Amino acid sequence: MLFKLILLFTLLPLLDFAILLKIGSYIGFKYTLAIVIVTGITGAYFAKREGRDIITKIKFDISQGKMPADELIGGLCVILGGAFLLAPGLITDALGLMLVLPITRIPFINMIKRRFKRMLTGGNLWFYFRR
Repeated sequence: MLFKLILLFTLLPLLDFAILLKIGSYIGFKYTLAIVIVTGITGAYFAKREGRDIITKIKFDISQGKMPADELIGGLCVILGGAFLLAPGLITDALGLMLVLPITRIPFINMIKRRFKRMLTGGNLWFYFRR
């Protein structure tokens, strides 16, 4: 798992940078910079809006006595999407927008739920408690 994370955090920025350079050579520096800035601002707006909506849904579910499982996973997706949107690059921006927007976030929520279920049934999920 650690190896996959190291690969993700080293190769993804390099690939993003290479794509930005290639696009910059076609459309110019100013337009490439404008694309990065516009996607960042748009993503920040959506992340803030969706974050507020999720917090409202979590509060409502808790007041009704329900466990807000989907909303908590959705909140995790919005936080990760916001982090991806902070990084300059078109791949990270696309991934960030997919994690932030509600329609495209649903498959990620379902994937995370399936993975947790597999970990629980397979005995691969460990909880450590401090005393």
